[in-house]
Amino acid sequence: MMSTYQTENSKLLWMIIGGISVVVVLFLAVQWFLAQKDQQPTATPSEPVAAKTIASAQPETVVTNDEVITATNDVAAPIQLVEESIVKAPLPTNDSLAKEEIAKLDDIHQQLQDQQHELKQQSSDVDTLLKLKEDQIKLLEAQIAAQSKS
Repeated sequence: MMSTYQTENSKLLWMIIGGISVVVVLFLAVQWFLAQKDQQPTATPSEPVAAKTIASAQPETVVTNDEVITATNDVAAPIQLVEESIVKAPLPTNDSLAKEEIAKLDDIHQQLQDQQHELKQQSSDVDTLLKLKEDQIKLLEAQIAAQSKS
């Protein structure tokens, strides 16, 4: 038989474990909620929408802040990388705002240049891989022809 003291200690232990579990679950829920809130796009209309797309044999979907773009080889319309309103908008008259806007536009320009460089690199890598695959196919065809003659 368990004494009253042991029963009370057991209940107290379970209450402490339950309380700590509730605190841990609440902490994890708050962390998850904050992470979800941080992942939501917070684009303002004054920010440009830049899309990194490349025409390929298969359609490729690129998700940007506000739109989804599908690129294929048959695309006739040019892909818009920056909203027209951004380009035509006048610079602010306040010097600090103008400097901030110029810095933001320089950053966007640098990002677009980096994307262009990456796309050119990817294109050259794909060309190299295609050449290697063609060579591999020719070698395999030669091996099959040699085996069929034997």
